Amino acid sequence: MPFGIAPSLDDMEALARDALSRLPEPFATYVKDVVLIVEDFPSEDMLEQLGIEDAFELTGLYTGRPAELEAMTGDLPPMIHLFRRPILDEWAEGGVALEDLVVHIVIHETGHHFGLSDDDMEWLEGQLKS
Repeated sequence: MPFGIAPSLDDMEALARDALSRLPEPFATYVKDVVLIVEDFPSEDMLEQLGIEDAFELTGLYTGRPAELEAMTGDLPPMIHLFRRPILDEWAEGGVALEDLVVHIVIHETGHHFGLSDDDMEWLEGQLKS
């Protein structure tokens, strides 16, 4: 996406959903029920729980049980949160295509769901690069 008008929350969600839809098996099966939430910033509660003072330091967050643990009654569904404004700041500073940055963040957060190593996440990210 070229520089110009900042992508909206809907634009950012479309990029993230595209990344999730291109995940290879077995990941695709497991993330089909993951809820994707795109907001401008993380909540104050979220920042406090993570010990983060600057909301611009958090571009994404996975919440929920890892894929290898069986869901229990009363569990919230697994969620991937993306934070638009911190992502846009990183995009403006980094010279990386927005689509590639969103793929990177989605893979990183998805990796938490699966307990993947950094090498595994790097391989998976390479499968989705635009």
